[in-house]
Amino acid sequence: MRELIAVTGAGGFIGRELCRTLVQEGFAVRALQRRMEFSPSDAIEYVPMGDIGPGTDWSEALQGVSAVVHLAGRAHRLDENHQDATDAYERINVEATRRVADAAVKTGVKRLVFLSTVKVHGERTDSKPFAEEDSLNPFGAYAVSKRKAELALEEIRRGKDLDVVVIRPPLVYGPGVRANFLRLIRVVDRGLPLPFGYIKNRRSMVGLGNLIAMIVLCIRNPRAAGETFLVSDSEDLSTSQLVRKIATALDRRCILLPVPQFLLQIAAMVLGKREVVGRLTDSLQVDTTKAKTLLGWTPPFSIDDELFRTCEWYRRVYRPS
Repeated sequence: MRELIAVTGAGGFIGRELCRTLVQEGFAVRALQRRMEFSPSDAIEYVPMGDIGPGTDWSEALQGVSAVVHLAGRAHRLDENHQDATDAYERINVEATRRVADAAVKTGVKRLVFLSTVKVHGERTDSKPFAEEDSLNPFGAYAVSKRKAELALEEIRRGKDLDVVVIRPPLVYGPGVRANFLRLIRVVDRGLPLPFGYIKNRRSMVGLGNLIAMIVLCIRNPRAAGETFLVSDSEDLSTSQLVRKIATALDRRCILLPVPQFLLQIAAMVLGKREVVGRLTDSLQVDTTKAKTLLGWTPPFSIDDELFRTCEWYRRVYRPS
């Protein structure tokens, strides 16, 4: 009999791919998502949960489940009212997570894997990459809500028979990616000159395939219990290197203009786009030594493989022949 894994947020960018991979790995999957879908596999049971929040009852959905991967949450958005965002993050990212953990304890779930964010450490790195033991400095409503969710899980699991594993990824990309990464691919695909020729930052990212492999490892490996992990592709890129790799995968010409970084930052201040430009010019690196040492973690895919898969998906969807 297949071990049953519940996945919240199963209809999302990460959740869909995770469910497919779990089935391939021999698990049965209960896909908890907003709306009902017909199952493409006998090993996936779809359960509609509607809009989640403090009042969501997860108990029935977690019956018979050995582990739950909690992906559901409100993603970070740049263009939102601060107070409205704070309230929404509190309801969805904190209180709904608390309810999942409470239900997991009551129904006898043995392990909960929670997808947090590297942003609980901060927005940028300077002299060295972030490591799990570093002090935390969440900035903004999204990062604060993820840290509060981590603390809620820590409190609930204390003295209970529930293993909690926290994964803090940096930017996640892959087939189906949206938001800023998709916008960057579109700009590169148009062959437009980009002002990143002088940008020498270093940023960690994690491809969808590598993140999912890490999640599966955290479900299976007993040494993951009670631990927190940073994860990445283990190859950090500057923005200029990333643009060149995307252009190569798309078979497009790459034109990078040598614009000094301080001029980009001034333009960002004038246009009110400091956060957007900061992500393109600042460094944000993570140290994955703990995952490699404790779990024997090795990213199964290279960054070139992951970018190629992403750009192949983009070409199929946005440039059909």
